[in-house]
Amino acid sequence: MINLEPFKEIIYVTRPVFPTIEEVTEKLRDIWEAKWLTNNGPQHTMLEHELKTFLKVPYLSLFNNGTIALMVACQSLRLSGEVITTPFTFAATPHVLSWNNITPIFCDIDAETMNIDADKIESMITPHTTAILAVHVFGTPCDVEKIQEVADRYGLRVVYDAAHAFGVEIGERGVGTFGDISMFSFHATKLYHTVEGGALVHGNEHLKARIDLLKNFGIKNEEEVVMPGINGKLDEIRAAIGRIMLNYVEAERQKRIRLHEIYNEELADVEGVKLMPNCAADVKLNYQYYVVRIDENVFGRSRDFVYDEFRNYNVFARKYFHPLCSEFTCYRQLNSARVENLPVANVIGQQVLSLPMYGDLTEDEVRKICAILKSFKR
Repeated sequence: MINLEPFKEIIYVTRPVFPTIEEVTEKLRDIWEAKWLTNNGPQHTMLEHELKTFLKVPYLSLFNNGTIALMVACQSLRLSGEVITTPFTFAATPHVLSWNNITPIFCDIDAETMNIDADKIESMITPHTTAILAVHVFGTPCDVEKIQEVADRYGLRVVYDAAHAFGVEIGERGVGTFGDISMFSFHATKLYHTVEGGALVHGNEHLKARIDLLKNFGIKNEEEVVMPGINGKLDEIRAAIGRIMLNYVEAERQKRIRLHEIYNEELADVEGVKLMPNCAADVKLNYQYYVVRIDENVFGRSRDFVYDEFRNYNVFARKYFHPLCSEFTCYRQLNSARVENLPVANVIGQQVLSLPMYGDLTEDEVRKICAILKSFKR
């Protein structure tokens, strides 16, 4: 029998993976000896090369965070007018469009994957549409083939927000090789991080040159500024930490696979608790998140009840993603944000709950979290 007393210490939804202080100190010595802190130093150069290999992509540009990277992606492709995207994502996704004077057009999501519904994209296209900005939500790949078919038919660009999808592969092909550009986030909460950071990946040599100019103020050389750029550079210290953290990714992923298995075992037969979808056999996931959906009509309790009650047990889950981006005051006036236009997203937004998931979480702790959840059922 599992003890259902509250945890003595708070169990957060995630915790960063930390390298050893000795590894960091060794890299800091290299930086101090080189006397190079930013502007494409040796750590930056080596990390770009190592990440290209790891992610199986032809070109990669490092950034100080994923949001700036995604803003530059829009600039690099010269997007304008309207871009079709999902309301079920982190705020940065539509915000980067607004910062580029682009109107986000919200498309409903698939009831299983929670990704943008590829079958509904075509109906959202207008003469002002220039691109599709899709998100691999919780690391589950979008329907990349169908999205590309629609984009090709209408001459649209495809940008992927792959913030959740580091290391994800489809048929042994890196997820970042689909579409025109993909953005990865290296925030501390991710499976892989550089404390703060990000990257753009793509398959075009000329596009890389443009991206690298845009992220460095548009400076070509000491006497030429060729375009209005921004400061999106990743510094040497965080690049060095990123090089260390690459050695931790697979071990952390394996730990999370086991925790996923336990969650699935414990919750598989709980009526009213819907687990994450199964992906195709050729998809390699990163297991960064563990997400459930609480159906109040079947479970007998609402997602919000579960969220609040968990805190009484020192379990801090998160309502990813609630509220929907379409509910933000800055977007809800859009016609595409109307509730009746997003029926699936609005239902899922009231049900979804991210449970604790990180490698240092013990198997017994996961079983206890599941037991507590099951105790809420009416």
